[in-house]
Amino acid sequence: MSRIVVVSNRVALPQKSGGSAGGLAVAVNAALKDKGGIWFGWSGRVAPEPSDAPEVTHRAGITYAVIDLTGEDYQEYYNGFANRVLWPVLHYRADLAEFSRADLSGYMRVNRMFADHLARILKPDDIVWIHDYHMMPLARHLRERGHMNRMGFFLHIPMPPADIIQAVPQHAQTVGALAHYDLVGFQTDGDRDNFARYLEFSGGRITPDGTGCDIGGRQVTLGTFPVAIETAAFARRARHAHRTRYVKAFRESLSDRKLIIGVDRLDYSKGIPNRFDAYEHFLRTVPEWHDRVSYVQITPKSRTDVPEYQEMDRDVSHKAGQINGAYSDVTWTPLRYVNRTYSRSALAGFYRVADAAMVTPLRDGMNLVAKEFVAAQDPCDPGVLVLSQFAGAAAELGAGALLVNPHDTESMAAALKRALEMPLAERRERHSRMMRVLEARDIDHWAEAFLEALVPEETSARRAIALPRAAIRSVVRLPATWARDLLLRGA
Repeated sequence: MSRIVVVSNRVALPQKSGGSAGGLAVAVNAALKDKGGIWFGWSGRVAPEPSDAPEVTHRAGITYAVIDLTGEDYQEYYNGFANRVLWPVLHYRADLAEFSRADLSGYMRVNRMFADHLARILKPDDIVWIHDYHMMPLARHLRERGHMNRMGFFLHIPMPPADIIQAVPQHAQTVGALAHYDLVGFQTDGDRDNFARYLEFSGGRITPDGTGCDIGGRQVTLGTFPVAIETAAFARRARHAHRTRYVKAFRESLSDRKLIIGVDRLDYSKGIPNRFDAYEHFLRTVPEWHDRVSYVQITPKSRTDVPEYQEMDRDVSHKAGQINGAYSDVTWTPLRYVNRTYSRSALAGFYRVADAAMVTPLRDGMNLVAKEFVAAQDPCDPGVLVLSQFAGAAAELGAGALLVNPHDTESMAAALKRALEMPLAERRERHSRMMRVLEARDIDHWAEAFLEALVPEETSARRAIALPRAAIRSVVRLPATWARDLLLRGA
């Protein structure tokens, strides 16, 4: 039986103390404990010397194989090229990219190092699933080392148009290296089509339906696989959390005011300043809502050692203070801006209490907060999702959400007012539409679709896996939870 080898930038090692594990670790244990598998990647540690070999830990049927990075690796590969070039460019912000040849060299060096270590672990029939922009060239390096395994790649963040991709210096070595995978998966059809046009620009021949490309003598399949959540499980979590003492105390602190909620990692792609501007406009132009609504913005800090993020933190905190200084009184604080991480259970309870959610990124691959908010609602009295048209989730939830342009302050404020005043019948209808999508396309559906595309039914490799459908579905629950983990931890 072939193994599934999951590769991600970070790996959450099991806690020897037996304490509560993070969401990612819980997901991997649930996915792989009955069938075995490998989770390979960076340990999260920065060491004086690079690892000679992966540190291997076995727990509940999962093999964790991790390596350390040196300080130079961390600065050039992670803080440098991955997060100061690829992240902004792929989020359509080429103007924010800060390129240096040293960072590109470090990015390629670390990918080669990952390939060296992974090459010693792989068996010929392993199925390899690699995740996100940190490791775009990894398949090419593995191919150079003679590994012809089926390899899939999933991009959790957006893929911009070809002319923006070309803003990445030496883009053929990084983004272009995705052509060495058997399957490249994207969040939306738009992302997939953007990459197809880039490959065509690079000399590839795209199939008429846009789902494949012949380039450099290789065939690469392109697919759309919107990341999902465990819809039923998250709904149960929200119902339970709603009854906990902690969430009850939070609800009581609102004093019967309506609740608007936002949950985002501190990042310029999330559009938090734009959202604050819209809320301020709402308070200025709709004074009858004063002291009748509270907006809670939960924003864990990320990349705190990067100067741009430090400046962003100061700016957002200053804006929150301005709003409260202008509109609050001794009995009402219109905006609660909280810089800490909460458990998924606590967040589920907060979502269920909320009357509206502001999920308004300037650009986002998917945004699982939108899906979790919908799943957490009481179907008899649901809240309203205010969703950016530039979030990947808009393609699936647009029929039920209030879609907004996060650059249009007045329209966002108007949508917020509409959400708070929406009649119950309309709220129920909109929520029902979105839940039908989430229930039909949950994490099981997503996992099955990706694996079947990576290892087609007619190939001998697909037959070699011979996993029951339920096992196939559970094997790859990792990426959705991993994306959620990234959102709140900034990994």
